[in-house]
Amino acid sequence: MAVDAITNDFGEVLLWSFWFFIWIAALMVWFRCLWDLFGDRSLSGWAKAGWAILLILVPWLGALIYLIARGRSMNERQRTAAAQMKAEQEKYIQEVASTSKSPTDEIASAKELLDSGTISQEEYESLKAKALA
Repeated sequence: MAVDAITNDFGEVLLWSFWFFIWIAALMVWFRCLWDLFGDRSLSGWAKAGWAILLILVPWLGALIYLIARGRSMNERQRTAAAQMKAEQEKYIQEVASTSKSPTDEIASAKELLDSGTISQEEYESLKAKALA
């Protein structure tokens, strides 16, 4: 009866698990290099094509060379992108927070709705109480 080689003993299972981990880590590094490459606005199209060819034809060596040659700038681009995202988020929060009306404005707009007949007196009182709360 033939048994698959991976199931012979626990040591082989650990060895296969180790190699599986290495391949997943290598794929993550490779994809990270590709995303950084195509997200970099400072490189020309020819430079991107050259790096892409290197990363595709010899992925392990290409990723290693890419990390050595452009690792520091990868980090700087990532930090810049994170800082820009944080600034945009803070700007958005400020815009949203500043658009809240004062209680007087809310009551005035509710009164306009009441006068136009859009809402009833009970709804107006509810909006007024909500604005004053």
